[in-house]
Amino acid sequence: MAHEHHHHHAQTNFNRAIAIAIALNIAFVLLETYFGIAARSLALLADAGHNFGDVLGLLLAWGASHLVKQQPTERRTYGMRRSSILAAGLNASLLLIVVGVIAWEAINRLLYAAPVAGATVILVAAAGVVINTATALLFLSGRKHDLNIRGAFLHMATDAAVSLGVVVAGIIIYVTGWVWIDPAISLLIALVITAGTWDLLRRSLDLSLDAVPEQIDPSSVRAYLCALPGVAEVHDLHIWAMSTTETALTVHLVRPGAGVDDDWLVRVNQELHDRFHIGHATIQIESGRGSQPCSLAPEHVV
Repeated sequence: MAHEHHHHHAQTNFNRAIAIAIALNIAFVLLETYFGIAARSLALLADAGHNFGDVLGLLLAWGASHLVKQQPTERRTYGMRRSSILAAGLNASLLLIVVGVIAWEAINRLLYAAPVAGATVILVAAAGVVINTATALLFLSGRKHDLNIRGAFLHMATDAAVSLGVVVAGIIIYVTGWVWIDPAISLLIALVITAGTWDLLRRSLDLSLDAVPEQIDPSSVRAYLCALPGVAEVHDLHIWAMSTTETALTVHLVRPGAGVDDDWLVRVNQELHDRFHIGHATIQIESGRGSQPCSLAPEHVV
């Protein structure tokens, strides 16, 4: 049996970007809450609630980025790597809770309209467009490699779009005096948050249940293994996420008469890393000459 580690070190450390994003968003949440209350704008308060949810999500992602670096122990043989997956799921769950609060209050405001200071809404929301766009750009380069960083990027980019929507709402209120626009935009914000969060929640649940990460095609991995020299059969193939950035694989390869070749195994592990970004592979070699077949060979056996 061979066991190789090829961790993906190309990823950038986003701790500084997360720290900057947290600081900017805490300041903006306080600003938006103050002026939302002063202007009686539910749209501003809804956006503040959304941004506060993002702050909590960023704190979770930051905490997970430290936990995944913890060394393995006798009890936790993978260390705390999966904490990054749990953080992504909690992040999505928090945002959906925020959606429920926003929607409930928006419906009440539609039933019982209240005056709104349109000019204040415009100015504060415009500041939100600038701040959220800047923070989204901090995570632009890492969005394809880490589910938590992808979540941070999507949230910040969504926040920028939502703030732009609030600017439009403020302009309409200022020009027309239609106060019902404020809760209507709040409901639209809730729908945007839900749409952006659902995929993050689904993917984090998939990874928590050891599903193959979406960026990896298991059929291609199996085809690659089947085509290796001397391999007569591939079975008990499993691919799962150890964290939001690391993928593991276990497989049994039947190689009649080939024996165990360490150099060959090193090459296979390197190619799994280079082709599929699988950095933690465990490969069991079988000769296929035993009197008893491998008990894990049938497809239905896990």
